[in-house]
Amino acid sequence: MTVPTESGPAAEPPSAGRLTPDGFPPIRRSPGSLAVLDITKYFGDSTGGIRTYLIEKGRYVARRPGLHQVLVVPGPRAQVVDDGPVRQYRLRGPRIPFDPTYRLLLAPRSIRRIVEHERPDLIELGSPWLVPWLVRHANRRLGAPLVWFYHTHFPGIIAPPGLAAASWRRHLANSSWSYVRRVAGIARAVLVASDSLARMLEGQGVANVRRVALGVDLDLFRPERAADRDSVRDRHSLPPAPLAVYLGRFTEEKQIEVLVESWPEVRRRTGAALVLTGAGPREALLRARGPGIHFIPFLRDRSAVADLLAAADLYLAPGPVETFGLSAVEALASGTPVVSVDGGGAADLVRASGAGALYPAGDVAGCAEVVARVLSADRAPLGRKARAFAELHHAWPRVFDHLFDEYRAVLEARR
Repeated sequence: MTVPTESGPAAEPPSAGRLTPDGFPPIRRSPGSLAVLDITKYFGDSTGGIRTYLIEKGRYVARRPGLHQVLVVPGPRAQVVDDGPVRQYRLRGPRIPFDPTYRLLLAPRSIRRIVEHERPDLIELGSPWLVPWLVRHANRRLGAPLVWFYHTHFPGIIAPPGLAAASWRRHLANSSWSYVRRVAGIARAVLVASDSLARMLEGQGVANVRRVALGVDLDLFRPERAADRDSVRDRHSLPPAPLAVYLGRFTEEKQIEVLVESWPEVRRRTGAALVLTGAGPREALLRARGPGIHFIPFLRDRSAVADLLAAADLYLAPGPVETFGLSAVEALASGTPVVSVDGGGAADLVRASGAGALYPAGDVAGCAEVVARVLSADRAPLGRKARAFAELHHAWPRVFDHLFDEYRAVLEARR
């Protein structure tokens, strides 16, 4: 199904379904239902955490009468995917030059028309640049409450902990907090997925911060998949050695170079292999700096991700500015211990679960020491702790029950 464009309604009728006179699919919402519109630019074909969160939210909504989700994201072409209580608008947007895994949302008129047609009860902002202001303009007539999910800790990305940063970057990072407060000022609530980041935001004067952890599919990510570890290794041409896996985007703020530089010492002490899985702008640099390290392209199949995490002996979370660490909690659910840098959301997960260890940001020798120590220990007790923690705290239904309670609290406070 095509979507109305900046210039007007869809040029051709859809192959299935029907449209209103304005070129939109009709509203099928029941009286008293709760409709949430999610909008973000962070929804690429080879991206992870935010995309997973939004897709899982759609699955939660689809199983619960009275809930509706409208998703507005960029794509290579304009289209609508209409699936009952979940409707996805793709707006054509150009790739971001310095990070082509993402596209820009540059369709103010389309966003306004979608908001006014869908009339959501609440709008969740999922990215901090441009999108909040496009939505604020689009929402002038409707006046739906806005919430901002703080998925991207951009002050930390500008000047990541543990890395030497030029003075201008440190100054820009400090100045960016005023922008954080400005975006927060147009939202009724700022949702944050980790306690450490929530405390940081509150310390910077951001008001109305609410903690909402993210989750994991406990049926998909489970320790029993480790029974197929030999076939997983064969599938990806991995050696019969202990495996330490990183899964995510290859970008500066992830600090994967710390892992690469530490690995000769880890390999000397344990014989372990380092597996980097994903895609991103620093891939060529990592390949050049890490001969002998194993690379697996971005895995679109979530079952393949679950197989790999269960087959791993250790999961590595080197990014100190993670707002949650979704791959880390997926590893925990798989019964795989986690070694994380000592900052960010993944570090919170390791501390809370007791199923891993931490090393100082930017410390290559410290990373090697901690990884080698965990790989050389009995990891079975850590694996049991990891799974128990994920089951108790991070099942997606529990997470979304909490999230929609927060939405209702925002709506109730508005009355």
